[in-house]
Amino acid sequence: MIRPVSDYLKSVADLSRHVGIETKLEFVFSGITSDSRTVEAGDLFVALPGSKGHGASYVDEVAASGAVGVITDKAGAEIIGRKLPVIILTDPRRMLGDICSWFYGSPSNSLNVVGITGTNGKTTTAIILNQILKIAGKSTGLIGTNGIEIGPEKLVASYTTPEASELQSLLATMSERHISHVAMEVSSHALEAKRVAGTKFAVVGFTNLTQDHLDFHGDMASYFAAKSKLFTNEYCDLGFVNIDDKYGRELFNTSQIPVISLARENTSAQWHYERIESTPRGYAVAIRGTGGILIEGDFNLIGEHNLDNLLMAVAIAAQFEVDPLVIGNSLALVQAAAGRLESIDIGQKFMALVDYAHTPDAVTRTLGTLRKSVSGRLIVVLGCGGDRDKTKRPIMGQELVAGSDVSIFTSDNPRSENPESILKDMVAGLALGETSSVVVDRREAIALAVANARPGDCVVILGKGHETGQEISGVKHPFDDRIELARAIEELA
Repeated sequence: MIRPVSDYLKSVADLSRHVGIETKLEFVFSGITSDSRTVEAGDLFVALPGSKGHGASYVDEVAASGAVGVITDKAGAEIIGRKLPVIILTDPRRMLGDICSWFYGSPSNSLNVVGITGTNGKTTTAIILNQILKIAGKSTGLIGTNGIEIGPEKLVASYTTPEASELQSLLATMSERHISHVAMEVSSHALEAKRVAGTKFAVVGFTNLTQDHLDFHGDMASYFAAKSKLFTNEYCDLGFVNIDDKYGRELFNTSQIPVISLARENTSAQWHYERIESTPRGYAVAIRGTGGILIEGDFNLIGEHNLDNLLMAVAIAAQFEVDPLVIGNSLALVQAAAGRLESIDIGQKFMALVDYAHTPDAVTRTLGTLRKSVSGRLIVVLGCGGDRDKTKRPIMGQELVAGSDVSIFTSDNPRSENPESILKDMVAGLALGETSSVVVDRREAIALAVANARPGDCVVILGKGHETGQEISGVKHPFDDRIELARAIEELA
């Protein structure tokens, strides 16, 4: 966990006044974390209940690392006993974000934090926005699936949206380093777990909502309700919403805060495209925005879904009063997010791509985009992750077969599940012909796709994108689709 250099020191009396409790404890703390692995001398450790155990069980480790006290619930207090001073809260997880923000002096108040939520497009939208703001001369930060950036420094991310203590420490560090704008992905899990509590966003954005994470949320209504929490006065005073999406239209009509509409073709939206022309490298676009603003430029990313991502990034940049001419000129310089339709080109006579598509809608959009630009066959490798939403597996299998000429079903982070069981779910109800294969080993599946390729074809590996590991039976093995695809091509040459 990266921490600010500045000293922060609070007393238990300060904390008790903030959370509204009484305590006879007397000590001071200089840091706060809920991750036992990051505890430093002087820290207040927050022990939270989890699905597989309780954070309080790490009391010996955090005490040895120098923790001076613990915030936890009653169950955690019983585990800790008298090993460390304990502050008992009814629901410490729900209060953690607010406590951490208070500890660091509400760092989001000194930053222009942009929160992007939705099923697909969060990463690319945040990265495009980050690039536009950089080109405009802003000092920027980035928090999301592909990693964390604090100006030029790049860090690995553990989650799409960090845990509350890490997030507030990051924001405090960014404020300390005079970052002005932060583009941040906000997941539905983070909203439900209150990881972003205590964060004030300058602007929030909603990209779309399609089936995913139903193992966690239960149904689409609950999933949508979780996303909608970002569009409340608790977090922000202004939102941007893609009304091409049906859930976006619902959010636009029900949001607790003022919202600005975006749409690719609906000219009644406050931000929309007046012109989209295909070019050899992407699109030439003209974007019309609020107040009659017109932004034109060449955008060199393929995929109609990327037009949606671009539109939101441009609208938010304009909200921050970036010069429209600067925005327009920046479009040709924007680069794709790692693992998002990322090209692997080592001289082969067919196209080879890696993409993060791991939901039914994302698979459909990606393959639909490629169908328009590929003259030969689409040879597609796809798997579904273990210990995640099982209901989307057969749908993704159907979309794979419908959208490809050669479909190869394989593994994708099986985690604790049997890979063959996951594949059975994917192919359930499908009558697979000679153009479809089931290959459990992902490396072999990628090699098979490459071996089938002819000049003019397109091999696309879906699901893992930028990821560099494959989790099998609780062990994360090194595995990068981009490296494996390049290796398979080299071996065939």
